[in-house]
Amino acid sequence: MASVVHLISTIIQIFIWLLIANAVLSWLIAFNIVNTRNQFVATVGEFLYKITEPALRPLRKVIPNFGGIDISPIVLILILIFIQNLMYEYLFRL
Repeated sequence: MASVVHLISTIIQIFIWLLIANAVLSWLIAFNIVNTRNQFVATVGEFLYKITEPALRPLRKVIPNFGGIDISPIVLILILIFIQNLMYEYLFRL
């Protein structure tokens, strides 16, 4: 059972890093530091969008708009960390 929890925890951790990479890339694109006409940047951006958007979309519907600042990745990261800690708590309690 512990190995399953560690596998799920690792998947959650990878997804958290993908959320962070998506946020950083969106800032770099917004401030015109990287160009989306570059094939590599476009491919990475599209991959990160397709991976993270299904999890972020429901949060964006619930969380109010803060003047153009999207805090849904932060909220999702906090939820994922909570789930991760909850899994470990139940594992070590048994």
